[in-house]
Amino acid sequence: MPKISKRVVDAAAPTDRRFYVWDDQIKGFGLLVLPTGVKSYIFQYRTPEARERRATIGKHGSLTAEEARDKADEMRGAVKAGRDPLDEKQQRRKAATVNDVLDIYLESEAFKAKAVGTRATDKGRINRHLKPLLGKLHVDALRPGDLSKAYASIRDGKTAIREKMGKRGLARVRGGEGAARKSLRLLRSTFAWAVTEKLIGSNPAKDFKTSVDGVREVILDDAAAYGRLFKTLDVMDAEKRVRQPVADAIRVIALTGARRGEVAGLKWTHVNLKTGMLTLPPASHKTGGKTGKPRIIGLPTAAQALIARQPAGDPDDFVFSPAKGEGPVVLSKIWNKVRVEAKLPDRIGLHGLRHSLASHMAMAGAQASEIMTALGHRDLATSQKYVHWAEDARQAIAEKGASVALAGLASSKGEPKADVVPLKGGAL
Repeated sequence: MPKISKRVVDAAAPTDRRFYVWDDQIKGFGLLVLPTGVKSYIFQYRTPEARERRATIGKHGSLTAEEARDKADEMRGAVKAGRDPLDEKQQRRKAATVNDVLDIYLESEAFKAKAVGTRATDKGRINRHLKPLLGKLHVDALRPGDLSKAYASIRDGKTAIREKMGKRGLARVRGGEGAARKSLRLLRSTFAWAVTEKLIGSNPAKDFKTSVDGVREVILDDAAAYGRLFKTLDVMDAEKRVRQPVADAIRVIALTGARRGEVAGLKWTHVNLKTGMLTLPPASHKTGGKTGKPRIIGLPTAAQALIARQPAGDPDDFVFSPAKGEGPVVLSKIWNKVRVEAKLPDRIGLHGLRHSLASHMAMAGAQASEIMTALGHRDLATSQKYVHWAEDARQAIAEKGASVALAGLASSKGEPKADVVPLKGGAL
């Protein structure tokens, strides 16, 4: 028996019957030659129960003789360890893929219990980022390198697409650092849920680290910016370029710091204008699924007036009525037009109005616990970031204010006059 090599494989000419060429170094490693000329590498062995089994390693052409030899050697090691390589291969085919777990999750009660806006966002991350990159991989074979590669692909925009949604809709999937971070967090939490449901044995993303969310730098940094926003909404509303319910919903977000989904999905049953409070049940806000608690939003007088002028409806009707259909009002489409016309920062989104309110609360001296209550954060650490940001911002403002005095101090001592360099405006 020869050592199976490329020369031996090439020389094995087909006959009218199948035949085998066995390797003289690895017992059970062989080459199967069919009358059709197809040549396949195989490994024959006995299980711990003394059953004789024959596993196909792969066809010649898709594998070289040396690659097949390495795989046969791995199988031989598995057999010596008391395992059955063929049975393991068959079990692998039956094992849950990432797609399997994600599909089951999307139909689960845990997913359905999330707020409407959160479900839409999570579904987008699953279908547009996670499934294309990781869906076909088996969960129990997922490695840290697979997760890191997926993270980098989302971050670098490799999953970015423009997807048509219905007759007029268009979804722009851009990717980026934030999308990558949140997509992998979603995958990690989904696997954790799958473990509790006994769909998988362990969470392969449990120890995968993502960067930490920070306070977004792009905010409305002064009263003038808010003035431009509200004036633009007034003009567009008066000229019928935006529906009043849409304009009012944006106004309420700016005044309360509520999340876009919380305002868009607001129903009359959540509203109590006598107390000036909104009470969102756990299923209607982002952190409700984890805390099991309702979210209470206090309404300033101006926000109360905006809600009060909406046409009254049944308890389950939306406060800000959609143009058509049964879903909540759509705010994102008009926002970019409002932002451009109001000359607001390029990268500020509707969520930036929420960050703006929290940032200005911190600058005004609000404590983390007060910001936590106002914005409905799940933990104090999230709110504390705004306090730290405000402290840094105050230091920068103090330095800016003192620069003129410092220049005078230097000149009084006969030192060369220092140039006063203004700091850049915008968020600190």
